[in-house]
Amino acid sequence: MGRSGGRRGEQPVTATRIDGLAGLEARVGSEIGVSNWIDADQPMIDAFAETTGDHQWIHVDTERCARESPFGGTIAHGFLILSLGPRLAYDVVAIGGVKMGINYGLDRLRFTSPLRSGSKLRLRVVLAGVDGKPDGSVLVRWTWTFETEGQDRPVAVAEMLSKVYL
Repeated sequence: MGRSGGRRGEQPVTATRIDGLAGLEARVGSEIGVSNWIDADQPMIDAFAETTGDHQWIHVDTERCARESPFGGTIAHGFLILSLGPRLAYDVVAIGGVKMGINYGLDRLRFTSPLRSGSKLRLRVVLAGVDGKPDGSVLVRWTWTFETEGQDRPVAVAEMLSKVYL
């Protein structure tokens, strides 16, 4: 499960700090940034298959995929891609003044193209909306676009919801 700071010659990304509700509201509708690249290699895919029990051949059988898969090799599980979101998002954004933050779910998720084993993956983050709640929390809507190196079409697009307590 390799971490690669960026493409050759690129500096690693540093998270953008956004302070409190006012900072979040000021950034609604804007792209916050893009994460560092990570290697989506076969050992990562195999470890995910082992953890989840999802051993479908398109993910783990390299020989069969070479013969039969329209993708030319194994591909990552969709939920592996999604589960890498928090890891990648930490590269992109840090919200200051937060007592606690939780995953609140997804409103929309589409896996739009395969992530081939051996590819590099990164996350593009847009702050899509902010909604203060009576309990003192803030519902934050993010658009997460998972990109792979050398491919125009994203791997996945998700409307990620988080709830933060300031």
